[in-house]
Amino acid sequence: MPAAVLWDMDGTLVDTEPYWIAAGTELVLEHGGEWSHEDALAVVGAGLGWSARRMQRRGVPLSEDEIVEQLTDRVWDRIAEFGIPFRPGAIELLMELRDADIPTALVTMSLRRMALYVADRMGFSGFDVVVGGDDVAHSKPHPEPYLRAASLLAVNPFDCVAIEDSLPGVQSASAAGCYVIGVPLMVPLDDAPADIMWPTLAGKSTADLVAALAAGHGAHRAGTARAMG
Repeated sequence: MPAAVLWDMDGTLVDTEPYWIAAGTELVLEHGGEWSHEDALAVVGAGLGWSARRMQRRGVPLSEDEIVEQLTDRVWDRIAEFGIPFRPGAIELLMELRDADIPTALVTMSLRRMALYVADRMGFSGFDVVVGGDDVAHSKPHPEPYLRAASLLAVNPFDCVAIEDSLPGVQSASAAGCYVIGVPLMVPLDDAPADIMWPTLAGKSTADLVAALAAGHGAHRAGTARAMG
């Protein structure tokens, strides 16, 4: 059994990436800049500060903090209007993990207030800890977010499973030493250092997760140890 399962939020637990893309596009266009679909996809999974700096280069004359707050508020408004679109199979798998008493964490680059808002509306207590983008000094793909989650849970990241949908997220979890399940959504993960790829979480159970970990954990630990020297 894994020591803990660490979940990304946007694109993994919830299908909110279209909300973020729409919010970013609106913000840049309102300031007379240009923001392509390629620009939007380039920041999927990365920290909001990274998105803000890219938007500044595209013509948004606001500070990083102002851009981050405005993006968050716009996505919040969409969630309030359209609801929280949970990804297929995510809630079911998370509930199974909770029933099995496996610790869980939400590890997201969204602000902590957004992460708590989503977590509080699942209908059950889904996470033991929450790590938001404003809880860390370094955003994904840096390993700090996942290292912090493992530390808060008092577990070894080498014994954790991380579930991610983006390249920066997979890189972050892998660099932290986690066994990584990649579940691509908005962007392909062909070159991502995931240990296994699942096309979807729909129909996946705790038993599937444990089986994947058991089958690949030895190679994963050896590979991670080599990468860390």
